[in-house]
Amino acid sequence: MKNLPKIALGAWAWGNDGTFGGSLGAEALKPVFDAAVKNGLNLWDTAYAYGMGTSEKVLAGFVHGCGSDCLVSDKFTPQCADTSSPSAFKDMIEAQLDLMQLKGFDIYWIHNVWDAPKWTEEMAKYFEGRDNVPVLGVSNHNLAEIKQASEILKAHGLKLGAVQNHYSLINRSSEESGILQFCKENDIIFFSYMVLEQGALSGKYDTKHPMPQGSARAETYNPMLDKIEILNAELKKLAEKYGVETAQIPVAWAIAKGTLPIIGVTKEKHVEDAAKAANILLTSDEVRRLEETAAALNINAIRFWEKEMK
Repeated sequence: MKNLPKIALGAWAWGNDGTFGGSLGAEALKPVFDAAVKNGLNLWDTAYAYGMGTSEKVLAGFVHGCGSDCLVSDKFTPQCADTSSPSAFKDMIEAQLDLMQLKGFDIYWIHNVWDAPKWTEEMAKYFEGRDNVPVLGVSNHNLAEIKQASEILKAHGLKLGAVQNHYSLINRSSEESGILQFCKENDIIFFSYMVLEQGALSGKYDTKHPMPQGSARAETYNPMLDKIEILNAELKKLAEKYGVETAQIPVAWAIAKGTLPIIGVTKEKHVEDAAKAANILLTSDEVRRLEETAAALNINAIRFWEKEMK
């Protein structure tokens, strides 16, 4: 496929599912998309599950304006499909393509492990023998499940090309379990999402300035801000060294680890920060120091939809 940028932009929050609080419409998000185009960030990650098509619909209204230069990553979410239908996979992906008015996606994922071997098999059958097969991936899978998915696809002459998991300085289970190494050895792109832990590692929030109440992320991160602000203090030191903002350092760390981070963007500034982060080259000592600081805090950042990858 086309060359991938160092960073993908996530449209999770565009689904208005309450995770981030507030409401985002096309009018507010169009400048965000335009800023991405301007900065050469052209890979967008979405899913039907993000607002039951809301994210896809908003993104669809923009991607046609940048022609073939835009890359779209979408997902088959079993919980959103009519699983009683023998054509559930076909029905969902074709409904998504219709919703987004696209002939094909650039990357397509099995979103989670719910009956995943069955859906990976269905994905393999759907794409087997077709021209212009997208990069095929699995998300929220542990190492054994990733290996199983790879074998299923291989049996149909296809390749597992991508893995997408929650991965950050305070959630390195995909590294500790050997997933990153497996991906490296098998030419699989590892997409790291929630690198900023939904803003908790942006330097914007601390015990005196907690996340606004009323959102799922506030419920998760506010109780642990006393520990998170210690890590943010280390991130701030590096940010000052490189002349950037705190939020750009965790992204640069994820890139230094050989992953492709997916950064959620709801403001033009988020896009501009992501573009700057792509140009930061942390040293091995800086990476190690950040990881040691984070590990000492012993934070459990596993969310309700996922599990330990060990």
